[in-house]
Amino acid sequence: MVELQLRDTGELTMVQYEILHWARERAGSRLCITELAELMIGSRSGLSYQVAQLEKAGLLRREPDPDDERRAVVAITDEGCALLGKTAPGQVAVVRAGLIDQLDEKQVAQLADIMDVAREHLRATVPVAPPRKRKSR
Repeated sequence: MVELQLRDTGELTMVQYEILHWARERAGSRLCITELAELMIGSRSGLSYQVAQLEKAGLLRREPDPDDERRAVVAITDEGCALLGKTAPGQVAVVRAGLIDQLDEKQVAQLADIMDVAREHLRATVPVAPPRKRKSR
């Protein structure tokens, strides 16, 4: 239902929506793919592909990191901000109706605690980058 709302309203996937969200949250700071992968608990390669799709759509742009020429940072465009503004209210409404409004205050607090534990565990155990394969000689 959440993904459906995003596709209908903004032609976005959940991953793309989250990338735009983090790019806007970190606007003004340098957000590289590795940092994005850590925030989203995902792989760099998968996120790099999604960033490229968002860049093609004019919603993000990559810029060279002035402190490290090997890195590129992502920045949300005005079009990306506008699309978030368009999709966020529906996104919040769907999540509230489907989950939050079904719980009492105590359950919401318990859910937040559970999600904090799960997030910390995943951040500690999910590799941001898969181990590189060694070339056989």
